Amino acid sequence: MARKIPSLTALRAFEAAGRHGRMTLAADELNVTHSAISRQVQHLEDVLGVPLFEGPKNALRLTDAGTRLLSGLVPAFDQIDLAVRLVADTEDGPLDVSCPGTFTMRWLIPRLYRFQAAHPDIDVRLTSSSKAVDFSRDGFDVAIRVGSDPWPEAADVIPLFSEQIGPVLASSLAPMASAGFAGIALLHSKTRLHAWPDWCARSGIAIGHAPGREYEHFYFMLEAAMGGLGVCIAPWPFVADDIRAGRLVAPHRFIGSGQDYVALRRARRHRKSSLFCAWLAMEAQAFAAASEAVLLQR
Repeated sequence: MARKIPSLTALRAFEAAGRHGRMTLAADELNVTHSAISRQVQHLEDVLGVPLFEGPKNALRLTDAGTRLLSGLVPAFDQIDLAVRLVADTEDGPLDVSCPGTFTMRWLIPRLYRFQAAHPDIDVRLTSSSKAVDFSRDGFDVAIRVGSDPWPEAADVIPLFSEQIGPVLASSLAPMASAGFAGIALLHSKTRLHAWPDWCARSGIAIGHAPGREYEHFYFMLEAAMGGLGVCIAPWPFVADDIRAGRLVAPHRFIGSGQDYVALRRARRHRKSSLFCAWLAMEAQAFAAASEAVLLQR
C-alpha cells in the first residue's frame, strides 16, 4: 500500500521550526529564508487541514496537532539521518564518538586538537557514556571503552593501552603520606567502589580503615584529591598530566588493573571512523611509550 506522506520538504521545515520553536532558527539550520519556512509550514497545514502553530508571529507555539506530529517526526528524521550516515563514505561531516566522561576530559580532549588540525572537515561530536555498546541500537560511530573480553561481536576492536591504577594525592599532603595513608581520608567513586580493595590485593599493601568520602562521579573525586581532601585510586591516563605538572603525586607504583582501553568501531567501516581510529591508535601508542619509562621508575 502506498504511503500517504506530504512533501518531505514541508515536513522537514515544520520539524525544524517545531524543534527550535522559531522559524528564523529553522531557516538558519536549513539554510533557507524565513519566508521559505513559513510557506512550507502553511502548505503542510493546508494539506493536513489542521493548524500546526498558533499565537502571534513573534511568539508561535505548537497546537495539539503540531505537538503530536512533531513527536513522530523528530525520531523519524533522526533515524533517516542515522541511516544515511551509516552508508555515506565521506571524510567530511560529523563523527559521533561515545566515551567515558572522565577519560574524555582527562585524556581525549587535551589531544583532540591534533586530529582536528589534520582533518578540519570532520566534526567530532563527543557523547559521555560508559554503557555497554550495541551498534544495532546506538547511533554513534566509534565508542571508547575500558574493560575486558568479550567485546561486542559486531564491532572492530582497536586496542589502545592496558589500564594501570595507583593512589594519588595532592602534593601538599605528600609529607604526611605514610605507607598505609594513616590519617588521610580515602576517596571513593560510586563508579568504581572496589578500586581500593582491588589495588591493595594487587599491590600487597594493606590500607587501614581511614575515614572515607564518596563521590558520585570519578571526575569529582579527582578534583577532591587535587584539592587536598584525601587520596584516591586513579587510572594512569587520568592523572599522568597532573603528576608531570606536580599537581598530584603518586607515592606508590601503578599496577595493571586487568582492564584495557579499546576503541570499538562499527564493522561497516567509513573513512571518517577509520581515520579517527588510526589517529587514536597512534596517540595511544605514543602515550604508552612516553609513560613506560615513568611507570618503571615507580
